[in-house]
Amino acid sequence: MATEVILPRLGQGMESGTIVRWLKSEGEAVEKGEPLFELDTDKVTQEVEAEAAGVLLRIAVAEGEVPVGQTVAFIGEQGEDVPDVAPASPPPQEEVKATERETMAAEQEVAPVASGNGRIKASPLARRIARERGVELSRIHGTGPDGRIVAEDVERAEVGGPTAPAVPAAAVPAGEVERIPLSNVRKTIARRLTEAWQIPVFQLQASADMTRVNALVARLRERDPDVRVTVTDVLTKVCAQALMRHREVNAEFTEDAILLHPSANVGLAVAAPQGLVVPVIRGAERLSLTEIAAARADLVGRARENKLRAEDLDGGTFTISNLGMYAVERFTAVLNPPQAAIVAVGATEDRVVPYAGATAVRPMVTLTGTFDHRAVDGAPAAAFLQTLKESLEDPGLAL
Repeated sequence: MATEVILPRLGQGMESGTIVRWLKSEGEAVEKGEPLFELDTDKVTQEVEAEAAGVLLRIAVAEGEVPVGQTVAFIGEQGEDVPDVAPASPPPQEEVKATERETMAAEQEVAPVASGNGRIKASPLARRIARERGVELSRIHGTGPDGRIVAEDVERAEVGGPTAPAVPAAAVPAGEVERIPLSNVRKTIARRLTEAWQIPVFQLQASADMTRVNALVARLRERDPDVRVTVTDVLTKVCAQALMRHREVNAEFTEDAILLHPSANVGLAVAAPQGLVVPVIRGAERLSLTEIAAARADLVGRARENKLRAEDLDGGTFTISNLGMYAVERFTAVLNPPQAAIVAVGATEDRVVPYAGATAVRPMVTLTGTFDHRAVDGAPAAAFLQTLKESLEDPGLAL
C-alpha cells in the first residue's frame, strides 16, 4: 500500500505551513531521508525529508497553505494505485492572493539545467535569491558540498563574478515602487515586534572594559585555530552564568505566574536574508567556550543558508543582540517575547576612562539591557547587568 506523505508539525503551536516547491516530480524515485519539498512556516523555510523510499506516485497538493496532518503526496511502488484526497480547507482570501503572487513568481523562474538526478543542487536560500535577482542557476558553479550552490555563489554571480549570467537582471524602472510580498517569517516578525512594543519595559546601561576578554579570545584562537572563538561566544557564556546567579532575569511573565527557567537557553539574534531569526544555544551555562563557539558557528551558518529547523528556534529564555561588528556604539534592542530580558551589545571602541587612579585608553563596550517590568524589577535587573560587567572585565569569575 502506498505511503501517505503528510504535512508535519515542525514546532510547538504550528497549525499549518505553505508548500513553496516540490524538489521531486511525480514518477521520480525517492530515497528515505532525501529532501522532498520546501515548507514555509511562521519561523523558518526548510526542506522536508521523505520518510519512506519508493516512487513519488502523486503530488496531492502542489503548493500553497496546508494544515498540519493533511496528506500532500503518496510514495510507493511504480504503478501502485493511490486513493483520492479531500482538498484542504481554503485559507483566508488575503493568503490566497499572496499564494497566487508567489506562484506567479515561481512560474517566471527559468528552469535550471538538470544534473545527476535531474535537478540542480542548490540550497533553498540560493534558489530564492536567484529567483528574486534574476540569476540563472544553470550558469553557476556551486562551492558547497558535492557542488551544491549556496547563497554566496549566487551573490558572487550577481556582482559579475566568473559565473555571472550573460544577461543581467532588468533594473527596476526609475520611479516605480518595488513590491515584496510578505513571507510567513516576515509576518511573524511584524506580529511579535508589535506584541513586544505593548509590553512595559525599561532599559539599563553599563560599560565594560574588554581588555581581558580580547586577550582571552586571542589565546583561545591561537591554541585551537579550528574552533574560532568570538566575543559573542564569551558574551553567551557570561550571560548564561549571570542568568543562573540572577534567575529573576531568566524569566517569563504569564497571566497567572512568573516562570523562572532552570537553564540558560541563550538566543542569538541573526540578520539572515529571510529576516531576523533567533537560534538558541541550550544549556549555555554548562558548555565550554569552544562548545559554545561550535554551536554558534553551526546555528549562524545554517541561519544564513536558510537551513534552520523549528527546534533550533524554540525554548529560548534570553537573547543577545550584537551589532558591534557594524560599528554601532550603543542601541536599544526590542524585547523578544515571552522572554523577560534582552541585552544589546555595541562595538568595542577605545575610550579614555578613569583607570588605576589616573586616565587611560581602554577598549570599552556598552551593554544595554531591556527588561519586562512585569516580571523583573529594577534592582534585580541592575544586579544582573553588574554581574555581566564584572564577568567581562574578569572572565575568570564566570569561566
